[in-house]
Amino acid sequence: MSSTEATLNYAKLAARIRADFLLDWHGIHGPSHWARVRAIGLELARRTGADPVVVELFAWLHDSRRENDEHDPKHGERAAAFAAELRGELFEITDAQLALLQEACSGHSDGHREAHITVQTCWDADRLDLSRVGITPDPELLCTEAARTPAMMRLAEDRADRWSDWSWRRGR
Repeated sequence: MSSTEATLNYAKLAARIRADFLLDWHGIHGPSHWARVRAIGLELARRTGADPVVVELFAWLHDSRRENDEHDPKHGERAAAFAAELRGELFEITDAQLALLQEACSGHSDGHREAHITVQTCWDADRLDLSRVGITPDPELLCTEAARTPAMMRLAEDRADRWSDWSWRRGR
């Protein structure tokens, strides 16, 4: 299997994640966020050369093990462990891809910027979706030049505006 090939059963993966997901499925850390991270991440991967398989799996998994929407410092580590658990059952990836996926999941909320380009791309995809909660991403905190471009930042903000449920801001 090459680094950009993988076997992934989307329907079974989504069902497994949903069965164990503790938060509001329609909330700020749910699948609408994952879909935006996936779209942004795959766009970034075309520009950075990141492994799109790892980027896509990161999008699905990085917040899937959260226990709350606020401070949950271990959720990335739980997501990394979950990735290892699902490997071989719901997707097939190489050892190198798993290592990158686990690093990306484990460190995505820590503010790091130095890592393999695939990990950086994952982190940037997640950070570029901060607009969904009313935070404008700081270009200085993004890892890649591709993420810091005004066009990419606008694209991510537009997606967040179109796809986010802003009812939480209105007290509903």
